[in-house]
Amino acid sequence: MVEQNDSSGATLDEPRLIEETGLAQRIALLVGPALQFIGMRIVRVKISAADGSTVQVMAERPDGTMTIEDCEAATWDVSALLDVEDLIKTAYRLEVSSPGIDRPLVRRSDFIRAIGHEARVEMAVAVGGRKRFRGIIESCDDSAGPLTIDVRSPAGEKKEESVATLPVADIGEARLVLTDELIRASLRREKAAVKQRKLEAKRQRKGDAE
Repeated sequence: MVEQNDSSGATLDEPRLIEETGLAQRIALLVGPALQFIGMRIVRVKISAADGSTVQVMAERPDGTMTIEDCEAATWDVSALLDVEDLIKTAYRLEVSSPGIDRPLVRRSDFIRAIGHEARVEMAVAVGGRKRFRGIIESCDDSAGPLTIDVRSPAGEKKEESVATLPVADIGEARLVLTDELIRASLRREKAAVKQRKLEAKRQRKGDAE
């Protein structure tokens, strides 16, 4: 798995390749800039009927982490914006959280970091007559145009192992499958990100003292 601070290309303003529609899209467009202002970026907005109505906003830092303090700051800003703009006309419950280990994949850097791990992919446009794929993400390629991913599906009882090339622009939803290796890789990346932030804070303090 590609670790943080490598060639994944994760930045604060990296665009999402898979986005919401309707009201969820309007909420994402509203809160996205506010999250960027506090050093975070939106992952996904989802509206569900849970507990009457729930608005779920997933966010993270570009390195894929989210602290308790980050969550509190993001909740405050998102809640204030939704109250002012009044996009949601009915009572709702707001949930702001990290995307989790078995996260949605929405940006180029997400797919690059997911190489070597298992994912479920739901296509908005069918590929080879299929819309649902599950397998190991083997590669990501945008050298010849829009990003595509190669997904290797294991052999089943009635089919052989196969590799499907999927255009990311035609994906409706993609997310990682929780496995032991994914958990270990996530912990390694989080540990590296925390170490990097401590080093940056130390450099900042040293610069302020000079």
